[in-house]
Amino acid sequence: MTQQGTIAVERMDGSAAVQAQEAFRLIYAEAFAEPPYNETGDDVVAAFRRFPPQARKHAFRAALARTEEGEPVGMAYGHPLGPDTGWWDELTVPVPADMRREDGHRTFGLMELAVRGPWRGQGIARRLHETLLASMQAERVLLNVHPASRAASSAYRTWGYRKVGEARPWGTGADLHDVMLLDLR
Repeated sequence: MTQQGTIAVERMDGSAAVQAQEAFRLIYAEAFAEPPYNETGDDVVAAFRRFPPQARKHAFRAALARTEEGEPVGMAYGHPLGPDTGWWDELTVPVPADMRREDGHRTFGLMELAVRGPWRGQGIARRLHETLLASMQAERVLLNVHPASRAASSAYRTWGYRKVGEARPWGTGADLHDVMLLDLR
């Protein structure tokens, strides 16, 4: 556990994350209810129906930020992408075969990274990201970000991510998202 001021960031494996699922749900629901995401209660239920199966994936890892009093303020989680991942299939323009090659170790898929409103602008997102990726064996990290989420897009670019395409995650009704890649080597 690392600590800065009154915010502690803890790295977790899948079983610990499932035990802390309500904290992840609270952060997700609050952070993604805002524009441009506008997630509803039904969206949150759907996301957390997927959470336990995601947490059981090989090498799943999560990071959770809390105040001294234990209030959850930020979270991040993901897992390595397997050879059968559909992530690359969602791109609007295909990328070269070598870029989309996955083996279960090469690419870490960053599923979610969020900080609740009152705690933004304090470096918590960066700390969550660093904690999640510490001692990472993957060559790279892949994520989707809504382009209208300017703060998130800017942070990712500052951290070294580059846009490699656009996708409509979760099906045809979804907004177009930027697909960003961070090389770790």
